[in-house]
Amino acid sequence: MASAAPLSSHHSPILLQLPVRYPQFHLIFTGIAPSQSKCEFPGKLLLLQRSKDFLRSIPVKKGAIKCSSESKERESATEVVHKDGDDVSVGEVVGEEFLNDSAGSVRSPVPNSASGDSLNLGIREPIYEVVEVRSDGIVSTRKIMRRHLLKSSGLRPRDIRSVDPSLWLTNSMSSLLVREHAILLNLGSLRAIAMQERVYIFNYNRKGGKAFIDALLPRLNPKNMNGGPSMPFVLEVVEAALHSRIQRLEQRLWDLEPRVQALLEVLPNRLTGDILEELRISKQRLVELGSRAGALKEMLLDILEDTHEIRRICIMGRNCTLQKNDEMECSVPLEKQIAEEEEEEIEMLLENYLQRCESCHGQAERLLDSAKEMEDSIAVNLSSRRLEVSRVELLLQVGTFCIAVGALVAGIFGMNLKSYLEERVFAFWITTAGIIVGSLVAFFVMYSYLRKRKIL
Repeated sequence: MASAAPLSSHHSPILLQLPVRYPQFHLIFTGIAPSQSKCEFPGKLLLLQRSKDFLRSIPVKKGAIKCSSESKERESATEVVHKDGDDVSVGEVVGEEFLNDSAGSVRSPVPNSASGDSLNLGIREPIYEVVEVRSDGIVSTRKIMRRHLLKSSGLRPRDIRSVDPSLWLTNSMSSLLVREHAILLNLGSLRAIAMQERVYIFNYNRKGGKAFIDALLPRLNPKNMNGGPSMPFVLEVVEAALHSRIQRLEQRLWDLEPRVQALLEVLPNRLTGDILEELRISKQRLVELGSRAGALKEMLLDILEDTHEIRRICIMGRNCTLQKNDEMECSVPLEKQIAEEEEEEIEMLLENYLQRCESCHGQAERLLDSAKEMEDSIAVNLSSRRLEVSRVELLLQVGTFCIAVGALVAGIFGMNLKSYLEERVFAFWITTAGIIVGSLVAFFVMYSYLRKRKIL
């Protein structure tokens, strides 16, 4: 990259080092008066050729250099404007090669958008593959760049993070974000951006996206309106998203409930590995279902408690504004009346789905509590069985100890030493009876002691 070092005086020559390709040349500009935006260099251009012992000046034609910076074109160019029509000299050829080799320092793009930043940083701009559903029911699949998505929806880059499919692990919480011209929906596997005339659906191949499309398209069919007034397209999208999400949660609950009830009837009398494993899996699914239903319930409660967000949905697409006290001001009184009616409809809509969500969440919590109680009952039953086994083991150990004492006496008499009892006729029977009686007495004494101490 070329580097210039100014000298002491204002019009002193500036030495400009060419690229390594031409180490024997130096360029000197005289009469330079730079500025930030535009600069002109009226003066002389000298080309110095460096040899072993001296610098030799090569005459170059007289010229003026202009530098311009235009942010609208996103590039600045440096060019040499010749004042006369002389033949091309060596200095012009070297200057042209210099500009070509150091294009990164002479000609640099000036970014003015997110895409420009991505290009300068070497980051590829993300492209989303979405399903577009229009208000007239037309469905199409398209690829849209992030910059075009932001421009068409009026969103900010940080808003896209809540629906970005690449961040589905970090943004798994349910959310409904209201912006000036769009609503961002994040309901599990459903990620969508709803606008006035269209909705973009991310991850449309997943279960949440398919269920949402199946719930939305019948609402956009004029034959299904039954002659009644239709809601705005944005509200249709929001209702379809909530309906598909809660319906999926209810379907999972309906599938889990009979299985858990069957396990509760079998347990704890029938304890097998398969039944315990099925109980563990059912409990895990109930925990997941309860967390998802609870997150959706919290989201609906937050929206219902925030009147500002509901009114922002009502004025979307209308010539209305919200004042500091959340009062709506519309240029047409009829639009204000319609917006107030829609506010009531939205509240009733959210209340309805909140009740369904609370019912699903409550039923999942009840089944989960029953499963936990059953686990506690199983744990108590297993503890009781282990206690019985421990009592039997203790009795056996006491009996073994008493017999071991008798075996000790028998071992003493079995030594090959004379004790003068061998000659007696009744010595064997007396010794045997004494061992048996002594073992029994010791056993009952220890048993009575353990019962007294409530160990057995």
